[in-house]
Amino acid sequence: MEKVSLTQFTENSLKGIWQQGFSADQPEWTKFNAPYFNDYQKFSDFESFKDSTIAKFLLSEDCRCIIVNKQPIGMVSKDWIDEQTRWLEIGIVIYDLSKWSGGYGTTALRIWINHIFQNTDKLEHIGLTTWSGNPSMMRVAEKLGFQKEAQIRKVRYYNGKYYDSMKYGILRDEWENVCKN
Repeated sequence: MEKVSLTQFTENSLKGIWQQGFSADQPEWTKFNAPYFNDYQKFSDFESFKDSTIAKFLLSEDCRCIIVNKQPIGMVSKDWIDEQTRWLEIGIVIYDLSKWSGGYGTTALRIWINHIFQNTDKLEHIGLTTWSGNPSMMRVAEKLGFQKEAQIRKVRYYNGKYYDSMKYGILRDEWENVCKN
């Protein structure tokens, strides 16, 4: 597998992500990244994307660009559900369809989780929420040592069918044990 790294977004990487993920009518990634929210927006040109709230989020400290062979393929993110009580969740999107199922997402999340635990004092838990319509994401969570902490049944209605919300988490000491092995 090619080398995977995480970097701050730049204008060039933002342009690559716009081309892969936000310039088509219904890109494939939108079918798995919480499609029940129906909030995808296409941008017909890079300038309008660059001025969007999506681009501002990608450029924030809460995101990193996933780079493979010097090319942007996706993003990882973190989001405080409640910073005061130290409840943090992470996310990932691989926009480049040719990089699906190649281990890139697992590797990127491993780097991201290490970074978060190393740079966030007194954080004991990292969460990851997906849905039962995304079995690949559930496998990635389990492969990384996350435990299924909750399955909220039939709360995601999409294309005429109900799906479950799947909540995973890992504790700092569990992560340290995963990294030793």
